Amino acid sequence: MHLDYETLRVIWWLLLGILLIGFVIMDGFDLGVAIWLPFMAKTQMEKRILINSIGPTWEGNQVWFILGGGAIFAAWPMLYALSFSGFYFAMLLTLLALILRPVGFKYRAKVNNPTWRRMWDACLFLGGFVPALIFGVAVGNVLQGVPFYFDDSLRPFYTGTFRGLLNPFGLWCGLLSVFMLGMHGAFFINVKTEGHLQKRARYAARSFALLTIAFFATAGFSLYLKTGYALADGVSHIGPSNPLYKAVTRETHAWFDNYHAYPVLLLAPVLGLLMPLLASIWQKAYPKVAFTLSSLSLFGIVSTVGVAMFPFILPSSTHPDQSLTVWDSSSSELTLLIMLVATLIFFPIILSYTAWAYRVLGGKVTEKHIRESKDAY
Repeated sequence: MHLDYETLRVIWWLLLGILLIGFVIMDGFDLGVAIWLPFMAKTQMEKRILINSIGPTWEGNQVWFILGGGAIFAAWPMLYALSFSGFYFAMLLTLLALILRPVGFKYRAKVNNPTWRRMWDACLFLGGFVPALIFGVAVGNVLQGVPFYFDDSLRPFYTGTFRGLLNPFGLWCGLLSVFMLGMHGAFFINVKTEGHLQKRARYAARSFALLTIAFFATAGFSLYLKTGYALADGVSHIGPSNPLYKAVTRETHAWFDNYHAYPVLLLAPVLGLLMPLLASIWQKAYPKVAFTLSSLSLFGIVSTVGVAMFPFILPSSTHPDQSLTVWDSSSSELTLLIMLVATLIFFPIILSYTAWAYRVLGGKVTEKHIRESKDAY
């Protein structure tokens, strides 16, 4: 079956969304557990239990982040050039925070000293909190539009500042990201632990689930009142990628046009709002079901953004006509096709390996396990 250029672009938009959702769900609970480390665990043993609940899998979960970055680089080069250069300082802070995770895991147990361990606990907390916050701030700014333009030779120029990213709506989305990943991490702790630690995890999960619902609903209402972006009538989807040859209008409620056109898409925000509540109700009786519902909530929240913005990928607040869309910022047709074939071969292998690893590493992490295992952190 022949896939035309437009279909390939949509397929890669969907694949990019899948990779981002995979990262949020799979690495999200790692970040969430790190956020809770200094607050939920009251003893050194409880801290070791939390660390060992994610210790065997956090590196593998970061594969989703690497795959997402690679997909942006290869399938959406203009998006890669703008986002990774325009958000350079924010990206640098994120990478530095993520680097603290492997260092913290390895060095925390090297010296049996309370001050030493508190220092690395703080590093692990920053390794979870900072990326969660910055990812949310980035999404909040993308929804508002980012200041950039292209010259006649398609060289991108970002005209914003790091300080400009820290606007009220961006920070609100950053807090939403922290709350939803903290919720996800707490539901994971509920699955992997027992006793007092598990009870604290249930309380934390319930609290952050309510905050996630409140912040997500408020962000959605605020976005409804904001000016969004829409392609002008008559813009062609056919042809090579060139963001200079289209017209874009800024309209109130524009980010909700796709939901008006296809009401079934409202399932995404409904999942984002309803699943945290159901997970909180069922977490005591069905911990694994609650974690699955938490995953569906993250799927719904991220999908809500993607569906609202389609076909925009990165709108420009200063030069709306030069915004990046699915139709004018992708790689060539041949590149997308070759990458799709490679994805169809290797993606099932990654999924199979991940499923096998979690099956082997399943079960609760207990004090007995920590004391008996030579590989425990």
